[in-house]
Amino acid sequence: MTAAAGFASLGPLLAPASVAVIGASADPVRIGGRPIANMLARGFGGRILPVNPKRSEIQGLPAYPSVAALPEVPAAAIVAVPGAAAVAAVADLARAGTGAAIVFTAGFAEVNAAGAALQAELTAAARGMRLLGPNCLGLFNARIGYFPIFSSSLEGGWPLPGRIGIASQSGAYGTHLFAAARERRMGTPICVTTGNEADVTVADVIGWLAEDADTDVIAAYAEGIRDGARFLTALEAARRAHKPVVMMKVGRSAQGAAAARSHTASIAGDDAVTDAVLAEFGVVRARTTDELLDIVQMATRRIYPVRNTLGAITISGGGGVLIADAAAELGLAMPPMPEEAQARLRQLVPFAAPQNPVDCTAQAFNDLSLVGSFTESLVADGGYASVLAFFSQVGGAASIAPGLRAQLAAIRARHPDRLYALSVLAPPALVRRYEEDGYVVFEDPARAVVALHAMGRFGAAFARPQPAPPAALPPPALPAATPDEAAAKRLLAAAGLAVVAERVCTTPEEAVAAAAELGWPVVLKIASPDILHKSEIGGVLLGIGETEAVRSGFAALMARARAQVPAARIGGVLVARQMDGGVECIMGIKRDPVFGPVALFGLGGVFVEVLHDVVLRRCPFGEDEARTMIGAIRGAPLLHGARGRRPADVAALAAMLARLSAFAVAAGPRLVSIDLNPVLAMPAGEGAYCADAVIELEGTA
Repeated sequence: MTAAAGFASLGPLLAPASVAVIGASADPVRIGGRPIANMLARGFGGRILPVNPKRSEIQGLPAYPSVAALPEVPAAAIVAVPGAAAVAAVADLARAGTGAAIVFTAGFAEVNAAGAALQAELTAAARGMRLLGPNCLGLFNARIGYFPIFSSSLEGGWPLPGRIGIASQSGAYGTHLFAAARERRMGTPICVTTGNEADVTVADVIGWLAEDADTDVIAAYAEGIRDGARFLTALEAARRAHKPVVMMKVGRSAQGAAAARSHTASIAGDDAVTDAVLAEFGVVRARTTDELLDIVQMATRRIYPVRNTLGAITISGGGGVLIADAAAELGLAMPPMPEEAQARLRQLVPFAAPQNPVDCTAQAFNDLSLVGSFTESLVADGGYASVLAFFSQVGGAASIAPGLRAQLAAIRARHPDRLYALSVLAPPALVRRYEEDGYVVFEDPARAVVALHAMGRFGAAFARPQPAPPAALPPPALPAATPDEAAAKRLLAAAGLAVVAERVCTTPEEAVAAAAELGWPVVLKIASPDILHKSEIGGVLLGIGETEAVRSGFAALMARARAQVPAARIGGVLVARQMDGGVECIMGIKRDPVFGPVALFGLGGVFVEVLHDVVLRRCPFGEDEARTMIGAIRGAPLLHGARGRRPADVAALAAMLARLSAFAVAAGPRLVSIDLNPVLAMPAGEGAYCADAVIELEGTA
């Protein structure tokens, strides 16, 4: 079955009424034996049908010699036999009408070209089934005692009840995540590992969990995204359902991307593009396992503030500074407490620092009602959406904890709509009691800040309306090969982008006439489809202000081109009006192998070359999203009139960027990239103009 099937088609895979085990083993620790042993131990209510031609009984169950000999058509099957036998088993199951198969077998596309060909045979044999794997560890659905998985991680304990789902390409990491969550008493009753993703992908699992009424939070791990469109559909399903997705997407580096391809035959894609796509759908990308679990645990509280603010109460000025630094780095707002509230708190403890963070000092712990008063004021008067209490080892002291818990419980009861985190050093039993009280507990307050900040990112994403799709452009008439600058600009102008006025001239006399017509000063550039980066050969002359300079410049450019790129096709010299007074920007398009055309925007010059101050966005998008992109770069103040400059025409800039994104989609898969550098953002009301353009096309028409 293709991935175009709905997410509900994973039902037979995740919750079957019966399951066959092809390659079943009587040994409960072998690959073909562990699933049976685990399902028997956990009381799987469905029928388990072992298949092994050498045995009539396996682990107390009747065994059958073949799929054809089974007394019924299994809803799902585990395939734990090698190579070609796995392909034959899947074909037998498909003929019988089985709904899903879980293929443990390795040696497919993750190995070599021969393995990829064998995987293609496996996929073809599946005919109508959902296929998990091959080269996968399996899955579990602990809600129904269903454990078609051969991981030894279950020897350390069973999944705890809860509402967290795990979707992972890697079996080892997926079960590592489950085991780590179990150690933190987090309930992950569903974990699906997808392996090579011949059919079922991480996107499918995310989509199924998004539609599952018993799942609140989704933890995901991916090495590469196999089906970009399916992935986007799944993320949007989760966003619409207000279900946070926390993702560990590895392959950030070139080395990591290569490792991902060899491990699961995945396309890692461009990591910056992945970041942009995840941010678009409100997915929070975790950098470490601890960070992922911190955010997931906080998300189980199901409070996602649209406008997140942080209020902190601390017994330590140093702890408060650490919290404030962490919040500032993330952009999590920490507004000061109201002046009236600060004055009241100073009356209670004159040497307190009640701004925010609110330092009540250790003195307040001599009278725990003071801690309650300070915290109540922080919550009620400050009105913060997120509240972090840093009480360190004092909060873990046996002489203090009972009274402190009582004070905090009363505050939470009065204000149940806030997110609460507590940073204490306490024995495990006391930490558990704080968690039962409703706090997420951290030793490190900076980790708490990261988790609290993520809840606001989810809230903003859930509240954001889905933008209306921008108007589509008709497919442009692309040339047979990569065009020169002038032809590239003609394509863009036909799509509605403003370009600087220019002429292509084949003689010095034509160039002089063009300069006089366009108006002085002018820019001269070599015109050649084979010299796309003209400045590298000295192929651009600026500030040409009189006739003889045009003549000599024309001759110089032609000579340089012939000398440095002798095989280049030379169309002449492009004469363009030189526009001054604008802010230089860069716009571009790159075709990502996973997500298709992606737009880039930034300021030109040092901002892009050294500071890499750019933003990315999947195409197409409208002018509102383009404005958001423009405002997101660090250098945006330069477009809004910083240091006495006139504000630039941001409206025209946004219109051009949105139009470029529509052109990229309309151009189709032959478009490799577009580079508009510079785009001149003129003063407000005077427009934005493309001054240089490179369009790279693939193949021939």
